[in-house]
Amino acid sequence: MAIQFQYNKTSLQQLEKQLNVRVRALPTIKNKESALRSEVKRAKEQADEFDARLMQTLEAMREMLRLYNEYVPDVLGIKDVRMGVKKIAGVRIPVLEKVEYEVKDFSLFNAPNWLLDGLKYVQDVLYIVLERECYVRKMELLDYARKKTTQKVNLYEKVQIPGFQEAIRKIKRFLEDEDNLSKSAQKIVKNRKTMEDEP
Repeated sequence: MAIQFQYNKTSLQQLEKQLNVRVRALPTIKNKESALRSEVKRAKEQADEFDARLMQTLEAMREMLRLYNEYVPDVLGIKDVRMGVKKIAGVRIPVLEKVEYEVKDFSLFNAPNWLLDGLKYVQDVLYIVLERECYVRKMELLDYARKKTTQKVNLYEKVQIPGFQEAIRKIKRFLEDEDNLSKSAQKIVKNRKTMEDEP
């Protein structure tokens, strides 16, 4: 990225201000990146835990799955899923707050005697699946934000800060050279004047 500047003191001051802003912001951005990295790792671990819990719950239900032919369809449905929002390192993350189930009326006398326990297992499985989806989404959002933050860190560290430093160095050299030339020209004019004044 070529930084555009002019060889004058105003441009020098502007570049120094922009450089200082980036130098001061860099540690904060690096901290945000490391926080996002650890949160992504934590979200992945939690999603994996929910996978394990789901497998464990399904394994516990394996004996009951043989009885699924007796299951009354549409007895259990999801009435409402309440989601909240939590901010982590400036990123808005969905949080599962509550799941409301709707159990339709059915005859306890005509239904199999395991149906109430089966409904509880199905609710557990649904909750685990929804919670897992929230953590997967959280992981995706945080990972996206982490990638963007890493890009910004790299932009500052590898492109903008060195670019501003180089531009400032060029302007300072130019102004020093200009100052030296001006002083030399003044000395020459002074020497000529003194030579002209002497008879």
